[in-house]
Amino acid sequence: MTIKIIDSHMHCGIQNVDQPFEMIRAYLDRGGIDGACLYAPVEDIYDRYSFHFEDTAAWMACRQMANDYLLDIQERNNDYFAYYFVWNDFKTEELKKGYRGVKWHRHEYEPVYHYDDPRCEDFLQEVYRLKLPIVLEESYENTRYFIGRVNGRTPIIIPHMGGLNGGFSYLFNAGIWDNETIYADTALASTREMEQFVYRYGVNRLLFGSDFPFGFPADELHKVKKLGLTSDEYERVVFHNIMELIGIEKSHRS
Repeated sequence: MTIKIIDSHMHCGIQNVDQPFEMIRAYLDRGGIDGACLYAPVEDIYDRYSFHFEDTAAWMACRQMANDYLLDIQERNNDYFAYYFVWNDFKTEELKKGYRGVKWHRHEYEPVYHYDDPRCEDFLQEVYRLKLPIVLEESYENTRYFIGRVNGRTPIIIPHMGGLNGGFSYLFNAGIWDNETIYADTALASTREMEQFVYRYGVNRLLFGSDFPFGFPADELHKVKKLGLTSDEYERVVFHNIMELIGIEKSHRS
């Protein structure tokens, strides 16, 4: 039986970068991958090179177009799923448009999320209500804070197995994944890190991802194949886990 594969972590956009859907689909086809979860590129959301970035009408329009582009792809293509990339305008009403998840992203040198803004809490409450998974890429301190704030009310996915949230070993040794509502994606992680995760936690909270264009789907999938998983375990990592998280299929875990 052919196993269906979904790349849970790809960037797709056409404004400040050249990563159109046609390019995404071509790379997936080369890797024998059926579809993907799509995030807007950071470059279309805010000026990541300005720590003191202040939002403008132009950036808000760019952000809207970037997220809408992914929704249009989702509506026209099976097995492609749009995530809403949130910034400090916290447009809660956007979540009702059919997004399958939320992308929450910044690095240490980038402008900060306004966690104390009342609109932030309103936004999170709607995320909880809709049970949308949140892909969280933040500083280590803010990762710990955010997990505590969400407190299990919706799943959180830590990309790169924590590589950009403080480092895999740091999160692993701190027991971040002891919380069963916290998942990890494999994008740009090493097979050795995946092996450590699987040995301690099993495969039910591990998601295959590539982080295209920073990783290539076929190459990142090859790392997962090197884990030596059973057919059922492999299928969980490359398909069932993400499909359950985004609400496409119900959990059938043993």
